[in-house]
Amino acid sequence: MERTFYAHPTADVSPEATIGDGTRIWQHCQVREDAVIGQSCILSKNVYIDAGVRIGDYVKIQNGISVYHGVTLEDGVFCGPHCVFTNDKQPRAINPDGTLKSATDWMVSTTLVRTGASIGAHATIVCGVTIGRWAMIGAGAVVTRDVPDHGLVYGNPARLHGFVCPCGEKLPLTGETTASEVGLVCGRCQTRTVIPVSIYVQVK
Repeated sequence: MERTFYAHPTADVSPEATIGDGTRIWQHCQVREDAVIGQSCILSKNVYIDAGVRIGDYVKIQNGISVYHGVTLEDGVFCGPHCVFTNDKQPRAINPDGTLKSATDWMVSTTLVRTGASIGAHATIVCGVTIGRWAMIGAGAVVTRDVPDHGLVYGNPARLHGFVCPCGEKLPLTGETTASEVGLVCGRCQTRTVIPVSIYVQVK
């Protein structure tokens, strides 16, 4: 059967992985067994995709990123160079008796990155969180809790500092307000984004 994706000759792609049409896998990448990668994705140099990882369509994963078991990236996610995912909240190399931990000696903590979200270079995503649709994670941020849809977070630990449009523009913090929601209009593309008041009031 003809392969419908591109893998650089130095890439190590398991025959047990599922790769979508038009996806490009570049130098020194590794894609493990049972990983599922959608169509038209880009895996840049030195990317590692762990066993069982799920990645949607049109995802861009930049250089030097490891996407570990337990992480799911939905459609259109952008991962900036050298951002970090984790999957164990209590990591240890050995058990209390000094024996080496095995694959059954720990519990995976899942991470979900929703459609259209972007993660800046060198950001760290601590496992067990959900990053909302079209959210923006600043470079170098350490994300320790959930990020709402359209949320703009940065810092260590990351805090909510505003909201972003699907086009990427930072939204103004004033808009049409009701008892339950705030409508923010993008200055670039004029798209109106609705933010629940319960989320809006969390901006620092």
